[in-house]
Amino acid sequence: MSEGVYRIYGSEMSPYSVKVRSYFRYKGIPHRWIPRNAATEEEYKAVARLPIVPTVATPAGEGVQDSTPIIEQVERQAPEPSIHPDDPDLAFLSVLLEEFGDEWGNKLMFHHRWWDKVDQEASALTLARLSMPGADAETVAARQKMIQERMTGRGHFVGSSAETAHLITDYWFELLDLLEPHFAQRKYLFGGRPAFGDFGLSAQIYEASIDPTCGAGILARGPAVLGWCHRMMEPRDDGPFETWESLQPTLAPLLAYVGRYFLPWSQANSDALAAGQESFTVDLAGRPYVQPPQKYHAKSLATLKARYAAAASPRLDAILEAADCRRWLAAG
Repeated sequence: MSEGVYRIYGSEMSPYSVKVRSYFRYKGIPHRWIPRNAATEEEYKAVARLPIVPTVATPAGEGVQDSTPIIEQVERQAPEPSIHPDDPDLAFLSVLLEEFGDEWGNKLMFHHRWWDKVDQEASALTLARLSMPGADAETVAARQKMIQERMTGRGHFVGSSAETAHLITDYWFELLDLLEPHFAQRKYLFGGRPAFGDFGLSAQIYEASIDPTCGAGILARGPAVLGWCHRMMEPRDDGPFETWESLQPTLAPLLAYVGRYFLPWSQANSDALAAGQESFTVDLAGRPYVQPPQKYHAKSLATLKARYAAAASPRLDAILEAADCRRWLAAG
């Protein structure tokens, strides 16, 4: 490997992989994108603690996993151009939206990718071909069937079930309808350049956009959203971050969505884990949502709360209070 070059082991169908690649492209950091199937097991295991993507190998040969820690580590080493607004209140809102994208956005994308048969078959075929690019059609078809059978049984990890399917679809279209007017006026979440929140949320929506069901929905109801998530695959610095005053008309409704669904769900998930429950029910905007708890998100919620405690200010508290976000972030 050339000196100073990172290696990103990932998959085109992994939102967290394309999130990290987008970040490296934006920062102009020398890197090689290596499809997971193209790496030898010896090469991959030398830097991967867990068999997941993305895995990043630093120029020194250190392995780093989990998209958010990868970006945070590299950002400390290469802080310019910064992905954090200078305004500390906006910087926290960006952190909040990054977490929202990683956890809630993934729920919306993953459910739809593996729910309807048309999406199952399309996604399984793409994954099969990615894993064996030179194979014949019969071999790929067998691989496709195996992937489809395996992945359609994993929806419970994100709360996907017959009871929640209609709710998740409603959440998806509501989110699209809130993002569309925001991106009709600007290129990125916080203005003319990408922020931390853009990387987390855009990757999930980009992956949704390449699937039949969600892709059709974005084409019909979110052309500006479609432009944004594809722009984020090669993001650029096209101008400064905006002020809260200019962002508020269309960003405040998105934050209210976060306070209406994501944060109460997050707290219920954390409480269920602490109580040792196998399943939990949470009221989201007047409708019950049921799922097994997710272990990883309880840790990331605790980190988010700690960041809020460090960032709290009268203006930030007022913004979060108006969106019904503050009570969840301030909860012990």
